[in-house]
Amino acid sequence: MAYTTINKSTDYFNTKIYNSTGNDNLAITGVGFEADLTWIKKARVVSGSNTNEAHMWADQVRGSGYYISSSSNAGQTSTTNDLKSWQSDGFTLGTVNRVNQGSSAHIYASYNWKAGTTASGATTGSGTAKTYSSSSNSTAGFSILKYTGNGTAGHTVPHGCGSAPTMIIFKQLNENRGWGVYHKDLGVDKIIYLDENIAPQTASPNTQFLNNTAPSSSVVSLGTWSEVNKNDASYVAYCFAPKSGYSKFGSYTGNGNSDGTFVYTGFKPAWIMRKRYDGGTNHWSIMNNKRFGYNTVLPYLVANTEAPEEIDQNVNNIDILSNGFKCRESDANGNGSGNTYIYMAFAEAPLVGTNNVPCTAR
Repeated sequence: MAYTTINKSTDYFNTKIYNSTGNDNLAITGVGFEADLTWIKKARVVSGSNTNEAHMWADQVRGSGYYISSSSNAGQTSTTNDLKSWQSDGFTLGTVNRVNQGSSAHIYASYNWKAGTTASGATTGSGTAKTYSSSSNSTAGFSILKYTGNGTAGHTVPHGCGSAPTMIIFKQLNENRGWGVYHKDLGVDKIIYLDENIAPQTASPNTQFLNNTAPSSSVVSLGTWSEVNKNDASYVAYCFAPKSGYSKFGSYTGNGNSDGTFVYTGFKPAWIMRKRYDGGTNHWSIMNNKRFGYNTVLPYLVANTEAPEEIDQNVNNIDILSNGFKCRESDANGNGSGNTYIYMAFAEAPLVGTNNVPCTAR
């Protein structure tokens, strides 16, 4: 795992909780940077109806006039009334319910990542070269790719993360196709869907997903599946490379006990998303350090449904610790006995870089 020089995690990733007003051009500040990817979900309804709302993903590579939703397999939708623009410390919203409902001060969660170094050009590898554009941040190990597929196994796209991504989220923008996820602990021949609650699917032949090739420090190699590389289709891919003390993308096995499995991350997590992958119909659950609650009983959202956040003393309960998290439930959503889980996590405060200054002997 690559080390990071990040001293303040919130310079690169931050959860911003805000209240709706229903007013057009609502300015949300306090993110701490100009985000390149913003993911918004209505978290809690204060009063009234319309409790369920789609997730809204917007990024600066595709532009503010478009959104995709991880609670749907639908392609990209043009919009003028969701996230309108980004600023140096936040973003501006329109009036649609999924980002800014009514005047009842509903509670929303926004997850924000910084990239910022732009690139564009021609793809490489097998088949016809196509165009790509990207925004990346090698310090934080994050990039956003927009590329055109060529339908040929071995098609390669530069990612700009600075080191090999260990988790990539793909979405075809033209058609109703699932959100294909690569995670290093599942392997290059297995795709798991962010918009589904199902187990991973195995590519057959194994070149269909990522050409049976792990991402390198410079490129992502693609197979022929329509989720990643249909000829002349447009795609977005969110690439994450781990940075010791700032981000981690791993797996663990549950023990079915409220004195549950401890998952070492090397930092105090600010945000965690996890998914059971050995079977079952368990969802992608998200927890963060900004919502009310107390350790072991945290509100959680689900990435693949439109439901608002839930609080359940028996489901998705964790202790957030200084160097990881400890499962505090026996439920199959997060800690079933013998069940296996993948996760992605970002730090509240890195434990490396110049934050980790050795003591001077006295």
